[in-house]
Amino acid sequence: MSRPRSWPPVPPPGGASVQDLPAGGGPGAAGRVLIALGGNAMTAPDGRAGPQDQIAALGRAARRIAEVVATGVEVLATHGNGPQVGNILVKNELAATVVPPVPLDWCGAQTQGTIGFVLCNALERTLAGRRPVAALVTRTLVDAADPGFQAPTKPIGRYLPADEAKVMIEHGQVWRDRGARGWRRVVASPEPVEVLDAPAVGTLRGVEAVIDKDLAAALLARTVGARRLVLATDVEAAQLGWGTAHARPLGVVRVDELRRHAAAGEFASGDMGPKVEAACRFVEAGGECAVITSLDRIADGVAGRAGTVVRER
Repeated sequence: MSRPRSWPPVPPPGGASVQDLPAGGGPGAAGRVLIALGGNAMTAPDGRAGPQDQIAALGRAARRIAEVVATGVEVLATHGNGPQVGNILVKNELAATVVPPVPLDWCGAQTQGTIGFVLCNALERTLAGRRPVAALVTRTLVDAADPGFQAPTKPIGRYLPADEAKVMIEHGQVWRDRGARGWRRVVASPEPVEVLDAPAVGTLRGVEAVIDKDLAAALLARTVGARRLVLATDVEAAQLGWGTAHARPLGVVRVDELRRHAAAGEFASGDMGPKVEAACRFVEAGGECAVITSLDRIADGVAGRAGTVVRER
């Protein structure tokens, strides 16, 4: 969703499954935790994303979320949807000469519904009626003047030969020649401004873009008054010197120190970088702490016993 810059930038994503989340999300919501599930939480270990793979993976995620629920806190889980949207994009490409491709914002909405449906089922089985569970399809507000719309750079989907890419270009999509690997679609990736779950406003319109799930999670956590933000990924902590013989994990770290490491180029822009930025933004906005850790350690992360724990001081 986009609207002009003149609208106030009230706080942030993809979809959210809500466990025992009271209406309002005001500042008095002590003990509320937001868990952001990465793509690894919704696919098989080898990256397969078939229906049974996703059901199994989200069942595993539900068990880890239930461990956090068992501590007595209120939990909201938000998620990415890269593999799921990727599947829809392939269907778009294969059927483009038969039916019009589904726009990217529709892809996001469809995957939110599917993931929310599967995650709700998994959480209800795991919690066995001890807590109510609900799924919420959300819209993310972005600025229509965001520079990302003028020069799309976010690559999505698979590589195609020139003749197949041409069909998609004729449907209004932007594709770039990537040399020997073929052509690949690029889209805007604007900053998330606000999560919209109120009735649609007439001045809003859907736009084709990719919203970073971690930055959106940080904004959503602020919106619902969460005290802690957990960014689940496939490693137990952020690392300095990642990929080198001198790599070392970061434990408890002040936000200003983490900012210095980020400015020095320690975290890849398409991988750990957005998680570090999201953690910093959340803490700088008044959050108690943000944790970057693996899905298997999220309960320990909430308790401050695992992962990279980011604090103000």
